[in-house]
Amino acid sequence: MGMLSEFKTFAMRGNVVDLAVGVVIGAAFGKIVTSLVDKIIMPPIGLLIGGIDFSRLAWVLKPATVGADGKEIPAVVIGYGDFLNTLVQFIIVAFAIFLVVKAINRLAPKKEAAPAATPEDVLLLREIRDSLKK
Repeated sequence: MGMLSEFKTFAMRGNVVDLAVGVVIGAAFGKIVTSLVDKIIMPPIGLLIGGIDFSRLAWVLKPATVGADGKEIPAVVIGYGDFLNTLVQFIIVAFAIFLVVKAINRLAPKKEAAPAATPEDVLLLREIRDSLKK
């Protein structure tokens, strides 16, 4: 089998196509959640705790300066506000995935436990026992 036909077989397998669809839907869902957090959830929270815009929260390690040649040297900052927004987005996405998985598990048919196969040595020992009883 040539490499091209092997790749075609791999790419057309159901799991790969399902994964591709999941990635595309996940990316779109990520954009929706980002918009939800940045534009709907965080502004009221910021307003409730004093009109803070979380995306602008930062810890300035070194302020911006102007160099000897007249060029501006940007400030060195740790933007923890963006981190807080991303953390809220992660929690929302994780909770949504939890709900989806929980719903799928509820809808999936319950699998009955397969009877455990008896090892060959146990079967042989049973035969010997039964022969000795006769």
